[in-house]
Amino acid sequence: MDKTKTAVVLIDMQKESSFGIADVDQVIEKAAHYLPYFREQGIPIIYTRQINRADGTGLSNEEPLNEKGEPIYYHDGTDQIEIFDEIAPQKGEPVIDKYRWSSFHETSLDLMLRSLNVTDVVMAGFVTDGCLMTSVFDAYFRNYKVHLLKDLIATTNEGAHMSAMLIMANWVYDMEVYDTEELVKKMNGETYRSWKGAGADTLQFTPETMREQYNQLKGVEKT
Repeated sequence: MDKTKTAVVLIDMQKESSFGIADVDQVIEKAAHYLPYFREQGIPIIYTRQINRADGTGLSNEEPLNEKGEPIYYHDGTDQIEIFDEIAPQKGEPVIDKYRWSSFHETSLDLMLRSLNVTDVVMAGFVTDGCLMTSVFDAYFRNYKVHLLKDLIATTNEGAHMSAMLIMANWVYDMEVYDTEELVKKMNGETYRSWKGAGADTLQFTPETMREQYNQLKGVEKT
């Protein structure tokens, strides 16, 4: 993993709270702790924001609306579209606004990463089973190596989170999964713990075995 060819992409870490993301406070606190490290290493940090226009232009089919006919989620007339203050972008750090779940769909993200000669993307954000997962798949389809920070990802409920994590782990063949502390160890040249699949559909699961298989994402020690 070459730091000079790596970028951090934070997906939709916004104040939107209408659907209640689980453990959001812990995730934001941890992100605030680790972002200075990436900046110190000279690794670019790129933010994305989901924006739903109040006038309905560009909304996804059957996007939930309020009694005024305006979008309930990520309404562009509210502060719910803003990134959490604790992890707000610093001067010069790009924020890419989008109108669909994937951060690559009709945005400049791919162009920006390629202009920075990025080959590896460190990805985290909200929500696991929506914008985060679709962005991870689109990064993979564009031949980026994905490093997924599982402790900086959340969604509305545990079942959706675990199933989405397992789906990504099963089908993004070269993805590596870490807790952020372990990725920092890797970047520092220390022994670290991560998970990487041995092949396609490595973590097959049923409703009864989901938690057991999810726990495999704790990974193994590597040097």
